[in-house]
Amino acid sequence: MDLEEVVKHRRDTGNILGFPGATDIANTLEALELECDILVPAALESQITMENAPRVKAKIIGEAANGPLTADAAEYLEKRGALIIPDVYLNAGGVTVSYFEWLKNLSHVRFGRMQKQFDQTANTRLLEAIEGLTGQKFTSGMFQNLVAGANELDLVNSGLEETMLEAFHEIREIARDRKIDLRTAAFIAAIDKVAVAYEQLGIFP
Repeated sequence: MDLEEVVKHRRDTGNILGFPGATDIANTLEALELECDILVPAALESQITMENAPRVKAKIIGEAANGPLTADAAEYLEKRGALIIPDVYLNAGGVTVSYFEWLKNLSHVRFGRMQKQFDQTANTRLLEAIEGLTGQKFTSGMFQNLVAGANELDLVNSGLEETMLEAFHEIREIARDRKIDLRTAAFIAAIDKVAVAYEQLGIFP
């Protein structure tokens, strides 16, 4: 389905039902049981339970809501061979960006302010050197796009990507080494971080 057309249809009719070429599902919970490779329950908790878990066909389930799978359903699906990416990791993007915002508010300096002019100057010198070596000029628009340093949104997105990638590799390594599921591995990683923080603060002997 064309996303823009779906959005237009929803705006015109007030819902997504009746979209041309699509099949309406009377019971929306049945959408969780459709044939698919990746399923992302992203709104409500306890949507996949032991009542419907045996009919869920997805190979990968990404928990983009808080607790969309009950514990017994998650265990059942993992034993069946499904990969479940836990909410404690997958649903952490908003909290991570809130942490970045907190850091920015503490410093009273927007992200990139200390570095943007330096980056633009360095990029300008690099592009001018390329033009000198090749004898070819960049167009004005291309030059400006390449010179521009990262804006605040670029930096936040980059920081979020780096944080999530690092966290996933850590969780995956724990899961692989201990032969456990990703949810348990994520909890171990989190508890370890809390323990280290407490120890550094002198709370633990």
